[in-house]
Amino acid sequence: MTAGWTEDRVGALKKLWLEGQSASQIAKQLGGGVTRNAVIGKVHRLGLSGRAAPSQPARAAFRPTRPRPAAQPTQAPSAPRRIEAVQPRPAAAAAPAPMPDLPGTATVMTLGAHMCKWPIGDPSSDEFSFCGRRSSEGVYCAEHARVAYQPQVRKGGKDGASELARSLRRYI
Repeated sequence: MTAGWTEDRVGALKKLWLEGQSASQIAKQLGGGVTRNAVIGKVHRLGLSGRAAPSQPARAAFRPTRPRPAAQPTQAPSAPRRIEAVQPRPAAAAAPAPMPDLPGTATVMTLGAHMCKWPIGDPSSDEFSFCGRRSSEGVYCAEHARVAYQPQVRKGGKDGASELARSLRRYI
């Protein structure tokens, strides 16, 4: 069991705290089984919130000032501009051709947000890939969404009598 907070210890705690020492440093100097948490608790109970100096020196951050643009004089509104018809520019000949939308062309590294994430092949093999086609909604393309999301099949017609009989069988 640790020794209690004597008047001497409380006085030393107040003095060291106001000097700006950390709770860990104060606990080491007080000794006798006083922990950092015990120091913090006593500081709060005593209401010692302010310090003369911070426990770590403040860092002098050098921030260069950005040059601000000079204020431009206010000009009177100019006359409306005439918009002329723009002639279409010739298409660039070096435009890349779009990649074919083949399934199995995406890897984990190339898989994007709007690409089908249907796995193709064995995950432990080197040939493993993902479908990679464009997915409009969800995580799969239209073809794989039809396979993944099957509509619920209802078994037979559910009339009230057969449903009641089925629920009562549990209790018989």
